[in-house]
Amino acid sequence: MNQLQLLKQHSTVVADTGDFLQLARFAPQDATTNPSLILKAVLQPDYAPLLESTVAAHKNASLDDIVDQVLVRFGLEILKVVPGRVSTEVDARLSFDRDATVARGRRLIALYEQAGISRERVLIKVAATWEGIQAARELEKDGIFCNLTLLFAFCQAVACADAKVRLISPFVGRIYDWHKKSMGATWDEAARSLSNDPGVQSVTRIFNYYKQHGIATQVMGASFRNVGQITALSGCDLLTISPDLLAKLETADAPFERALGADLGEAQPAITYDEAAFRYALNDDAMATEKLAEGIRGFAVDAGKLDAMIEKLRSQ
Repeated sequence: MNQLQLLKQHSTVVADTGDFLQLARFAPQDATTNPSLILKAVLQPDYAPLLESTVAAHKNASLDDIVDQVLVRFGLEILKVVPGRVSTEVDARLSFDRDATVARGRRLIALYEQAGISRERVLIKVAATWEGIQAARELEKDGIFCNLTLLFAFCQAVACADAKVRLISPFVGRIYDWHKKSMGATWDEAARSLSNDPGVQSVTRIFNYYKQHGIATQVMGASFRNVGQITALSGCDLLTISPDLLAKLETADAPFERALGADLGEAQPAITYDEAAFRYALNDDAMATEKLAEGIRGFAVDAGKLDAMIEKLRSQ
């Protein structure tokens, strides 16, 4: 049994890609996308016709409408391959606009439903800012399931649980990146691996807190840098993994034990955050503040590049 097969015994495996032509090989349950992954896909020759045909079919629509059509088109292709759900992300430039995020989420779901896809098979992906979390609260009340992304701080996870969102995606690799850079020459890779990895520790704390308090929100570890981070979180509800790392798991056969779920660790008291307390807690976490801002900026840049590609096609 290879490591990918073993991992599937402990966690739901999700493919983190817009490259739906690769998906069947790994047989994931779900798939996630984001603006950067969609941009990466449309730059490949295999996907250029999909972008061109979608833009041509909606040439007279607004730019935002065309972008949503492109995102949903990729989602529909992905759903032909995976039996579960696809995550489709709201424009990162709306991360601090609650009402606009709600409106965009509803529009994305409407496009999926017009294409014959039930809303249960779609997760609307939203940045875990205060405004994003409150938008997700409203969308969940409408039966629109949400995936809260760019999650780095414990306070974000607590606020998401309070909003009763369906799923969160804490970013393992980016937390690891920050601590490695911060420690510089004093970083000891071997000593900070597996269960001692700061990204792994962050997700483990959140997972244990949720299970201790009977919180239904699912935890999906994301943004992995190596196979060790993945196996150290086996047992997490879901793990979203890039095709490169899925391939490494598929070719490795070293056994590993389930890491999460059997022992929930030391009891953690229940916590709640109002807006002021949330903003202070997030501000007090330098890593989370920096990585959240950096993530939003990065996704916004790639969204702008996709806009430019669409505008160029539309003008031809």
